[in-house]
Amino acid sequence: MRNNRWLILLFIVAIGADADANASATEHYTIDPDHTFSSFEYSHWGLSTQRNRFDRTSGYIALDQTAGTGEIMIEIDAASVNTGTEMFNKALRASEFFDAEKYPKILFTSTHLLFDGGTLKQVEGDLTIKDITHTVTLEITNFNCRFMLLYGKRACGANGFVKILRSDFHLGRFVPFVSDAVTLHVVVEAIKDY
Repeated sequence: MRNNRWLILLFIVAIGADADANASATEHYTIDPDHTFSSFEYSHWGLSTQRNRFDRTSGYIALDQTAGTGEIMIEIDAASVNTGTEMFNKALRASEFFDAEKYPKILFTSTHLLFDGGTLKQVEGDLTIKDITHTVTLEITNFNCRFMLLYGKRACGANGFVKILRSDFHLGRFVPFVSDAVTLHVVVEAIKDY
């Protein structure tokens, strides 16, 4: 009888340990704003490819590389658009473009992560600009996770891009002279929460 109690107790402990292992398989990371930014590029009257950026990006990443699952949320401050020229910054913040006062955030929320082995290759999700949402696929060109001595904890980083049409988000002023097609790039580093 006593042996049966020990077996039951061991069984309960084993189940609890397994549940804890499964619960902790997903690692949570907070985006590091000092090593994360978003940029975009487009053709300007066929003369050159212009590249501009947003200076403030935040969000989080949750990953289970073994299971090939996770969740990513990236929030871009529309008013932080930076062209290098204050006149153009004001124009892009105005109502004809990002209307940053009315729509302060550009948001990407993942719906599916595609892994090849343990390497992230694509992120499908919803991109919202000016309260207009479209499903997009972020192509990942670089992805790595490692322990960082600088932080004393694990960190992950990635580079990715997605091609969109400005007009889909009511940003189509000057099309077709300034290209409707825009490539949005995201450079992300995130630090493990615990």
